Amino acid sequence: MSGIDVVRNGPDAEGWLPEARRVPSPNQDARPEGEAITLLVVHNISLPPGEFGGPWIADLFTNRLDPSAHPYFETIHALRVSAHFLIRRDGELIQFVPCRRRAWHAGQSSWRGRQRCNDFSIGVELEGSDDTPFEASQYAALNRLIVILRAAYPELTDIAGHADIAPGRKTDPGPGFDWRRVRWEDAGVAR
Repeated sequence: MSGIDVVRNGPDAEGWLPEARRVPSPNQDARPEGEAITLLVVHNISLPPGEFGGPWIADLFTNRLDPSAHPYFETIHALRVSAHFLIRRDGELIQFVPCRRRAWHAGQSSWRGRQRCNDFSIGVELEGSDDTPFEASQYAALNRLIVILRAAYPELTDIAGHADIAPGRKTDPGPGFDWRRVRWEDAGVAR
């Protein structure tokens, strides 16, 4: 991807990417004043657990999850969560929250001694589960997203899994995620 492509495909002033399908989530708020985006957090999600496809992830992130659609949904339908991006199994990129705003993806978390990772991070969910290998199309979409985000937000210097920022509480992206396929160093910083 050339520098011209990155600029052309980069986020707008609010932080929406033109190439992502936009599905706005109400589960967001303002970042603290002057807070720089310095961390990318990689998650995984599948709804119902271990099943892929369907509208359920978007329904959860937009507060429309029908608790009667699956027994598991009864336990989570009232959650108010979101991520900035979701990468589906086929590589489709969906954006729920503009990058300049705070998505509610990290929960109680800490990175390099800083608490409240939602304040300074971008959350990327990959449709998957801890023990299921992710698709080549997902790594390709994630790597493209990394290049775009690193160009737009030069202070974005770290990448971590949800398990790294919430150890003992979270396990994702899990052993099914191959960090060697993430091209972070090509975008400027080694993991």
